[in-house]
Amino acid sequence: MCLIPPAARSDAEDAAFLSSSYGLTADGWQFQIVDGWLGVRADGRLAAPRCGLALARQNGKNGCIEVAELFKMVSQGRRVLHTAHEVKTARKAFLRLLSFFDNPVRFPELRATVKEIRRTNGQEAIFLLNGGSVEFIAGSKGSGRGFSVDDLVLDEAQELTEEQYAALLPTISASADPQQIMTGTPPGPATSGEVFARVRLEGLKGQIGRLCWIEYGCTDDDDLDDTDAWQRANPALGIRVHRDTIVDERAAMAAGTFARERLGVWGESKHAAVIDSDVWAGLADLGSEIVGDPAYAVDVSPDGAWASVAAAARTATGLDHVEVVAHSPGVDWVVTQLAGMVSRNRPCAVVLDGASLAASLLPALREAGLDPVVTTAREMAQACGGFYTAATTGQLRHLDFKDLNAAVAVARRRDLGTEGAWAWARKGQADIAPLVAVTLARYGHAVHGIADNLPPNVW
Repeated sequence: MCLIPPAARSDAEDAAFLSSSYGLTADGWQFQIVDGWLGVRADGRLAAPRCGLALARQNGKNGCIEVAELFKMVSQGRRVLHTAHEVKTARKAFLRLLSFFDNPVRFPELRATVKEIRRTNGQEAIFLLNGGSVEFIAGSKGSGRGFSVDDLVLDEAQELTEEQYAALLPTISASADPQQIMTGTPPGPATSGEVFARVRLEGLKGQIGRLCWIEYGCTDDDDLDDTDAWQRANPALGIRVHRDTIVDERAAMAAGTFARERLGVWGESKHAAVIDSDVWAGLADLGSEIVGDPAYAVDVSPDGAWASVAAAARTATGLDHVEVVAHSPGVDWVVTQLAGMVSRNRPCAVVLDGASLAASLLPALREAGLDPVVTTAREMAQACGGFYTAATTGQLRHLDFKDLNAAVAVARRRDLGTEGAWAWARKGQADIAPLVAVTLARYGHAVHGIADNLPPNVW
């Protein structure tokens, strides 16, 4: 898969010449990637402000990054922030690039360009006299704060969460011509993969725009023992990846692990959005209104940083109506908010998930005279299934609340048991409290409001 925006020219030749002058010679396939990254439009701006590369391990994606970073800082005087999921990975990248600038005997020209080298673990950086630089950090919620750069390199992107991404993006906001370069492997079951998967889906749509997406990999239909498939997924096979190594990996790994780690097969069902963004957008109706007594629900993010209060009922035409009444930091405001809503209206139920952090509010809610319905795992599965059915069959309306839209875009499923039941996955996800809250509110109204008028399989 190769999606590269059209460009008037590319700086890839100059970048490859520079790196090869110091012993870093790009393979042909690596040059193609750098060519896509460094394409320039007729107006002089980068043709691909956003770049993504998905590639199995040990093929040489870091070589692509090094060629680009070396050129950006030495020849263009650009400032680069290089991030990785783990500190040790970021440090390895620093040491590789440092080898060009900290060798006055072999590379005196590069050493002469250095203004400062920082070696402190977690704060590694190389600053040049021309203003170019590369700084290395490990990704976290707030790790990018305080930086202002031109280029953001996001290595190990399969680990990148929406919160981390949101914290890092402002680092390039002040650049006159910013660029993101996102590289990684298909996300595994223990990784979030939310950002990387979303960018990939955009690339797979094949719409030429401002995204350069390049992917080496196979599909679920490929034979895991087909050596041609091995070659398609591993462009460095025979160069730095040996066939015997893959043979040994095939014998040692479970089939699914081998498919993901060595053949670049993506788990589409895990990372695709549960509710299609176009479908969800089509359900927005700013004129939708509740008729009758609503149900209220509250949810709290797993870290307690955010809470949401939602309402649900039916519209005059019999459709489900859901809305986020409040979505704010912390939880101190929730009880007062709910108590005020209950005093002004006559809700048929106030609902929360018994397995969530919202359950910690139970004593305060009861002290305020509220008696919430606390859902079990089985009821949570019914709530999620009912919400999904209503949304995908067009029987639901919402008010286009941005935080709810964002939650729907990133929310994934987690299996409950072996019978097909599922619930919204919280682990490793962005804040999806608005979605969980409206899901529970809809369920509360279906069960405690007008359950007698609903088909038996719709909850």
